[in-house]
Amino acid sequence: MPSNHTLSAILNELNQAADQLSEDQLVQLAESISSAGRVFVAGAGRSGLMMRAFAMRLMHLGLDVYVVGETVTRSLREGDLLLIGSGSGETKSLVPMAEKARSLEAKVGALTLSQASTIGGLADIVVKLPGAPKDRAGEAATTIQPMGSLFEQMLLLVCDAVILRLMEKQELSGNAMYGNHANLE
Repeated sequence: MPSNHTLSAILNELNQAADQLSEDQLVQLAESISSAGRVFVAGAGRSGLMMRAFAMRLMHLGLDVYVVGETVTRSLREGDLLLIGSGSGETKSLVPMAEKARSLEAKVGALTLSQASTIGGLADIVVKLPGAPKDRAGEAATTIQPMGSLFEQMLLLVCDAVILRLMEKQELSGNAMYGNHANLE
C-alpha cells in the first residue's frame, strides 16, 4: 500500500505540473470544441483511456462525440475536430489519423508533451502538457512516477478542466449533465 508520503509526492508533482500549463491553450481548446461540428478523440494505451474518459464527459455535455476505432464512429468531415492525446506526439498509429484529418479539412488538436512533434506540427491547436516521456520518466527530477504516468494524469485533469469551462459556458450543472448519463447499466 502506498504511503501518505508517496501520495503527497505525486500530488506535489501534479501541482507543479499544473503551474506550467498555458491558460491560453486551454481556452483555445475549449473554444475549438465548442465551435466544432463533431468531436473525435484518439489516443493509444493509457493516454487513449484518458481520451475515452474525455469523450464520455463531452457526451454528457450533449456534444456529438466519437472515439476513433469504435464500431459506431462516423466518418470525419470538414468542420469536425480530431483531438489526439499522445505524450510523444509520434505514436505510429496516431500520426496517419492527424494527416488524414488535415486532408479532410477537419481541425486537429494535440494534447502532448512536445509541440515540435509530428502530431504537434500537424495540429491547429496544441496543448502542451508537462511530464516526462515514458522512456525517460524517472531519469530526471521531473517525476518519481513510472513511464508516462505524470503525462497521463495531467491529460485526464486537463480534460476535466476543459469540461468545467464548457459547463460554465453552457451554464450546465452536473445534475443537468446526468440526463445524458447511461441508463441501461
